Amino acid sequence: MCSTRDTLRGSPSSVLDVLVVGAGPVGLTAAAELRRNGTAVRIVDRLPERLPYAKAVGIQPRTLEVWDRMGCVRAALEAAVPMRGQLLYRDGREEARIELALPDDVPYRFAALPQYETERILEELLARVGSWIERRTELVGFEQDEDGVTARLVRTGDGGQPAEEEVRCRYLVGCDGAHSAVRKGLGLSFEGGAFPEEYMLGDVEVDWDLPAGYGVRSTRHGPDGAPDDILVCIPLPGRGRYRVSMRVPPELSAAQRAVRAADGVAHGLETGRGPQLADIQAVLDRLSPQPVTASALRWSSVFRIGHRLVDRYGEGRVFVAGDAAHIHPPTGAQGMNTGIQDAYNLAWKLSLAVAGAASPELLSSYDAERRPVGEEVVGRTVRHATAGGVQTDPEEPVTLMLREAQLLVGYRGSPAVGPPDPSLGGAGPQPGDRAPDCGGLADALTSYPLRLYDLLRDRGHVLLLYGDGSVDGAAAEGLAELARKAAESTGGVVTTCLLLPGDGDESVPSAAAAPPPAPVYRDARGEFARRYAVREPTAFLVRPDGYLGARLRPPGTAALDAYLAGVFRA
Repeated sequence: MCSTRDTLRGSPSSVLDVLVVGAGPVGLTAAAELRRNGTAVRIVDRLPERLPYAKAVGIQPRTLEVWDRMGCVRAALEAAVPMRGQLLYRDGREEARIELALPDDVPYRFAALPQYETERILEELLARVGSWIERRTELVGFEQDEDGVTARLVRTGDGGQPAEEEVRCRYLVGCDGAHSAVRKGLGLSFEGGAFPEEYMLGDVEVDWDLPAGYGVRSTRHGPDGAPDDILVCIPLPGRGRYRVSMRVPPELSAAQRAVRAADGVAHGLETGRGPQLADIQAVLDRLSPQPVTASALRWSSVFRIGHRLVDRYGEGRVFVAGDAAHIHPPTGAQGMNTGIQDAYNLAWKLSLAVAGAASPELLSSYDAERRPVGEEVVGRTVRHATAGGVQTDPEEPVTLMLREAQLLVGYRGSPAVGPPDPSLGGAGPQPGDRAPDCGGLADALTSYPLRLYDLLRDRGHVLLLYGDGSVDGAAAEGLAELARKAAESTGGVVTTCLLLPGDGDESVPSAAAAPPPAPVYRDARGEFARRYAVREPTAFLVRPDGYLGARLRPPGTAALDAYLAGVFRA
């Protein structure tokens, strides 16, 4: 693992592994995960410092699962506040209360966290794994060939004098937002459009006594029944603090039109005069469900909403993620979370490619897996935005909440997952599905119940071998052979854990028995068997991003070989 400044920065004669452009949540996720996997990475950003804006604030349960695997979820949980639901008001009357309820077996709930705090947490993780952001550094061009990418960077120093640098890297990842230079340099199409309305955002304190942890959506309707005024408030950490959004008054809209970006992509925060506290108070006077006074304005801006999707998520050795690949309405807080999971999906594949351990098809699975997700999210958020919110979706409530939590994202049929088990029906996860958590696991030295995610944390591929209750005999020999095969075929990249039913003393093999083929855990409460629909010895291969890569029933080296050949180079 490279960790020194000179090694990471590279020299004219060296080749960097990966250059990440953009140090928002998506770029930071990519860089931190690459570094955690031992990949030499540089991350550059044209801004001189982190922006103090509460732009993206909703944190989905699936993102918290990702941060659990990466090792930074505790910091996020301590900084965030619960997002318990939403209060809906129509023409001054409470219309409904939506509870953001999830099944008990989902380990995390919905949360709210300002984007500047998300970036701080990910920056601290990046520092722990030995890297940092290179500020005031902008990508101005690149060319790629069969062996790598030559990128041209311009850095503006403290004195304002620009310095040019040419960087040779194996891969380039564009996490540089809606106006991405990487996307434009790659020549990707970015089809879509923009909503005509403009919105203003503000980070303020309000003195109402509405229930804590609930967002507020208040609308006023015209004679034709269509909404002509809207207020949306999302709770933030701090007493009475909310991120509020509302339509822009005409005089502020005219000022913004004079400074709008000219690249044809209308999306995101715009420059120019932001709304003042009086502008926000005027909307609160019209739409707040209670008389309220806004104060302590931290920041404000005008926001335009676009909806676009690239035709492909990369080409050759260059990839895009997050807003560089897809933009859409903020309904349901899907954008940043989708981008973080783009980066997480790509990073482990790039690390294997850099190490020479990836199959030739592995990197192509990034587009195959993530572009359909981006397409679905763009379509769903546009539908919700035009229909009046997430609550208008006709899906069954539990399914709707799981989808909004991004827990139903899956990759069945991907070239990087194995074939389905036709005997399962709808019971238990198939290859390509999220690997669900479960509790009640036990080992010989721990006096408290363990979670499955405890076994997966800080690991890459994990092979879970569910046996028949014994660590002795022929069944154990077969599982031991699988464990050896996984280690030999992947250079030790795959970690193996043995899961056995029951909770007796047989969790520790007898002194006369051969050592178990892997660390042994007991499914003491039978939760794993129920969640994963195990009825006989079965092997599960969980990918680094927490998705089930393969389900092998019965466990066998031929089936394992077939899966590994699609991921790892022989």
